[in-house]
Amino acid sequence: MNSNKIKTFDAIVIGSGQAGTPLVFKLASQGQKVAFIEKEHFGGTCLNVGCTPTKTYVASARRMWDAQHGEELGIEIPAGAKANLQKIKARKDALIKKSVDGIAQGVEKNENIIFFKGKARFDGKKIVAVNNELLTADEIYINVGGSSFIPNGYEDIPYLTNQSILELEELPEHLVVIGGSYIGLEFGQMFARLGSKVTIIEQGNSIIGREDDETSQTIQQIMEEEGVDFRLGAECVAATKNENGGISARINCSKDGVIEIKGSHLLLAVGRRPNTTNLQLEKTGVKTSDRGFIEVNDYLETNVKGIYALGDCNGKGSFTHTAYNDYEIIAENKFEEKNRKVSDRLITYGLYVDPPLGRVGITKKEALQKGLDVLIGHRPFSRIARAKEKGETKGYMSVVVDAKTKKILGATVLGVGGDEIISGIINIMNADKSYEVIRDSVQPHPTVSELIPTMLESLTRV
Repeated sequence: MNSNKIKTFDAIVIGSGQAGTPLVFKLASQGQKVAFIEKEHFGGTCLNVGCTPTKTYVASARRMWDAQHGEELGIEIPAGAKANLQKIKARKDALIKKSVDGIAQGVEKNENIIFFKGKARFDGKKIVAVNNELLTADEIYINVGGSSFIPNGYEDIPYLTNQSILELEELPEHLVVIGGSYIGLEFGQMFARLGSKVTIIEQGNSIIGREDDETSQTIQQIMEEEGVDFRLGAECVAATKNENGGISARINCSKDGVIEIKGSHLLLAVGRRPNTTNLQLEKTGVKTSDRGFIEVNDYLETNVKGIYALGDCNGKGSFTHTAYNDYEIIAENKFEEKNRKVSDRLITYGLYVDPPLGRVGITKKEALQKGLDVLIGHRPFSRIARAKEKGETKGYMSVVVDAKTKKILGATVLGVGGDEIISGIINIMNADKSYEVIRDSVQPHPTVSELIPTMLESLTRV
């Protein structure tokens, strides 16, 4: 490649995830000439293999659950409901295509955006190589996302990831999931509801270990009642390929000893890693952590002036909403002279099992570990009229309040509507107001949200 043929832009954006895509259009709208690089498909993880496709599957799985639980509400639904994975997949593909096509059309029509399809790598401090071309710009934004972590020993095993499992057109007879965290639980429950036998293997002594014990135990109990089998405390997990094309997982469980589990399909859901390995960041001087995350400051800038990292690859959040907030921080600070910071945002997320989990801030377990002086509120969903009327009383909500400032430090809502209800608490936290504001509010009846003020009326000190 001839250095004399380096193409110069105002900005280069590597990756089209939930930070990179809106940033490209924002930069272009301000008259900047932008090089936009994407190796696979527009929209990144969320749109193509994350939130959008999995939530379409969750919705289909919920329809199956409804079909099998009519009797409880006096609805006699004839037996025989069957999941058609080909149709479920087709619906998912159509939703994704519409969004991806929309981005592609927007890029194509914009004269300030030059698109390059290929893998980007750095060839110098601010020189990016893609295909057979060299690009440079004063400002470079890295939004390369993350991908499934594949442990050693699975190279010759026919495993699935969160991406490849979405391409199946026939239901697994027996899906074995290695990893009892967020991704493994969502896929485990949805495929169990669609008709697969499901076994979840987790190395820890509880699923989703970062959550409070009550959350982990409640979700496990809900899923076990739906037929999901859990194997916890599983050390020395190893898998082999069977002659019939299936797999066998051999584990040493603290509870059951050495056992062998045979399945038709294996899903690896043991975590994700940033896609930074092949960027050749060493040629830029950009620092990364020992796990490969690009280190950034409060304004998402790396140690090299003019090079920024957004989204999953910076280790500041692994969610669509944190990636989009990264975009907002960059765009508003650059064009609106604001002073937005990464450290200003609250960590919030959902787990889309059914009933769903909504989370914000710290857990009770974290508060105790830090030795904080806190007040705890707690109410089971079985105490709220609307949940009883819906016939969905499993779960609970809890809140952690600073005893001195009366500010909410964190909350958990595990139950029907929990992923939406949590926003009421998030708003109070973002407003930096006392928990008394929502405690003294009047909520409409009958709603699940009216349990929040009730919960806050009787806080107890830990």
